[in-house]
Amino acid sequence: MQAADEVHSWFGPSLLNTDLEPADDTLPELERLWRGFMTARVTLGLVLLLLQITLYGLGQVSTLWLLGVCVGYFLSALAVRIGSRPRRLGRTFDLQWGAVIGVDVLVFASLQFLHGSSINYTPLFALPVLLASVLGSLLLAMGTAAGVTLMLLLYAVRLSLQTHGDVTPHLIQAALTGAGSFVIAFLSHQLSTRLASEERRARRSQSAARIQQQVNDLVIESLNDGILVVDARGTVHAANPAARQLLQSDNQPLQPPPFTLSSETAWQPLVDLTQQSFAYRGIQQADINIQHAGQGPRHIRVRTRLTATRGSGAKNLCVVFLQDQREMEARMRTEKLASMGRMSAAVAHEIRNPLAAIAQANALLDEDLSDPRLKQLTGLVQQNAQRLEKIVEDILDILRVQKRGAGYVQTPETLRLDESVARICQDWAQQVQGQHVLYWHLATAPLQVDFAQDHLRRVLVNLLDNAQRYASGQAESIQVATEVAARGQVTLSVWSEAPPLEPSVERHLFEPFFSSESRSSGLGLYICRELCERHGAAIAYQRVQRVARGTRMEGNEFFISLRRAREANKTTRAVNSTDTPWH
Repeated sequence: MQAADEVHSWFGPSLLNTDLEPADDTLPELERLWRGFMTARVTLGLVLLLLQITLYGLGQVSTLWLLGVCVGYFLSALAVRIGSRPRRLGRTFDLQWGAVIGVDVLVFASLQFLHGSSINYTPLFALPVLLASVLGSLLLAMGTAAGVTLMLLLYAVRLSLQTHGDVTPHLIQAALTGAGSFVIAFLSHQLSTRLASEERRARRSQSAARIQQQVNDLVIESLNDGILVVDARGTVHAANPAARQLLQSDNQPLQPPPFTLSSETAWQPLVDLTQQSFAYRGIQQADINIQHAGQGPRHIRVRTRLTATRGSGAKNLCVVFLQDQREMEARMRTEKLASMGRMSAAVAHEIRNPLAAIAQANALLDEDLSDPRLKQLTGLVQQNAQRLEKIVEDILDILRVQKRGAGYVQTPETLRLDESVARICQDWAQQVQGQHVLYWHLATAPLQVDFAQDHLRRVLVNLLDNAQRYASGQAESIQVATEVAARGQVTLSVWSEAPPLEPSVERHLFEPFFSSESRSSGLGLYICRELCERHGAAIAYQRVQRVARGTRMEGNEFFISLRRAREANKTTRAVNSTDTPWH
């Protein structure tokens, strides 16, 4: 998810914006420590420089070596602070150690040796010891402490030789200071290691929580049921796409959360139900109607659940689950029809033979009749027998498709798309007497596609019959078109000037035994999809605009992405090797 998604997460703003396992040199904590130490070195260098300038101005320091050492240290610390990137020290005494810690030890020791006993620079050695123990290894920390101790012992010996006094107090003081350096180095390293380990553990836990949060967000966003998160004042803090679609008006999209349920009159039943949930502190369930002005009602089943309150300052929230009753009814109807379809597939074989006998007997009877009233009755029998025969054939086709399995691919058969489509359209228009309704525009000649002629006829006739059922019946209200896309994709489309499909119907368009009409078997579009997949094609639905009677009008369109024949593919690759014949 992007950062914008995390802000509107179902579980609040995410603070887990780091990588799963970042390298040690990229940790923000390391960067802050490193910059803190480097800034301390620069600050200390500036203080030492100002101190030496002040002492030199007062005449208490006669040598310029001290001033030169302080100027060099300040410039060195400033160069490291500006020019180096934050990173850990090595495990041994490498060049980086010498450029940072080694310079500190050398400069502080030089100041102590040059200045004598008037000023004690011993506390400054704590900086390189801490730096080595926090940013380096234990070996590096102990080695730095050993170096500091050695410097202090040498200084104690030199001081004793200069004063010709007892060397024991100076050595004891140097030894105690060195022991303190070892203790500081060890404890600091242990604490920094523990903190680094805890930080890595916390980062891994945060990363796992972030992944889980993203998965939960994705699941909630993709649910078919609507979900709202509402507080006691009726403010919606989160709403997934399904909930927004159920609540919004057809004319105006719903604004993103937060928004209040009381702002819309149509949402008042939802407000009452959430208030009851907070009042009785229990689960509420009801069937409500949401009806916007000038629109039909939406029947919704609502269930509410209160979140568990933790702590006195926790905010009580109500999670509202919304289900479209039309969708539930359509799903139940589809399941029932699917069960009936499995049973009818077994019965279809038994119906086919008696049905053929009835049709044949009716045809023989029709030849011997002369009474118009009886002729009308035999015609009615013939019409219904043909309808039953088509339903039986559809069921048997589904049975054959299922027996062949999902991995079955039709034997390649090529045809000229424009010629075949024009022939099928002419035959269909003559059969249904719809020459004025059907208009076709073909633009793929002379391209060939991999599709069986009989199967293409069946698919196109099914789509045309479906379009005629809902089209307005005016001129050019049904349009068939073929075209070649920019990347060489061949498309066959059937468009009809008709009202848009309901979302619950659109989601189940290509399912078997699903239909919005009681007189339809619900097998036409399913068979179209199965036949297309046999030939490596794909069928889909969209709502688009077409020009009809000189005006752009919206309508329903079923379009098929066809696979071009191999010869056409070779020609396309020869012209443009970067284009693929099937995308």
